[in-house]
Amino acid sequence: MAKGTKNSSGRGQRDLKVKVKTARGRKLSSTLWLQRQLNDPYVKKAKADGYRGRAAYKIVEIDDKYRFLVPGARVVDLGCAPGGWSQVAVKRVNALGEKQGKAVGTILGVDLQEVDPIAGAELHQLDFMEDGADDKVKAWLGGKADVVMSDMAAASSGHKQTDHLRIIALCEAAAELAFDVLEEGGTFVAKVLAGGAEGSLQQTLKQRFKKVANFKPPASRSDSSEKFVVAIGFKG
Repeated sequence: MAKGTKNSSGRGQRDLKVKVKTARGRKLSSTLWLQRQLNDPYVKKAKADGYRGRAAYKIVEIDDKYRFLVPGARVVDLGCAPGGWSQVAVKRVNALGEKQGKAVGTILGVDLQEVDPIAGAELHQLDFMEDGADDKVKAWLGGKADVVMSDMAAASSGHKQTDHLRIIALCEAAAELAFDVLEEGGTFVAKVLAGGAEGSLQQTLKQRFKKVANFKPPASRSDSSEKFVVAIGFKG
């Protein structure tokens, strides 16, 4: 029998999996989701590190591989709620000026809903697909962006193919905005769902960027079909 580790009181401790009982009125799918959340190490780590959600570690892992959130970078976070990606970006681009001797970056987060303030980030309530949204973004930034990133997903319909088409359409719209606001050499990062319809998007990005890669960070759940397209070196 495995021995538990001991705390200062001498009592044994074990990292036991939390099981959730099905409650009256709660669907089995909801119970399984809650159980998964309670046992997800990224959820626990996000709480410990002060991030607003486990999704923060997706951009951490993407940037660890591709290195685009550098000090001094100007970043647009599309669909930024609840704010985890912006929190990570603030630290990495030195938006608060905490890294002495390093350039100070800018984080601009936009979302359809109001987002609670994040130190070091400028947040705006905006539908990025409305006419003139690109001009507003550039005005708020005071110029063009070095990075446009998006962890957006359309509301789930429960139909896999429909959801795939919706998120691809959302990603295509995000790419169109990126083409308008990115500096030459800039980077575009966005979530897509594997499913076949992303081929035309990939082709368009390959025409507009020097390098296009697909990456599924470890923080993405293994049972999820999500992946991230990373387009580097905007040609202008």
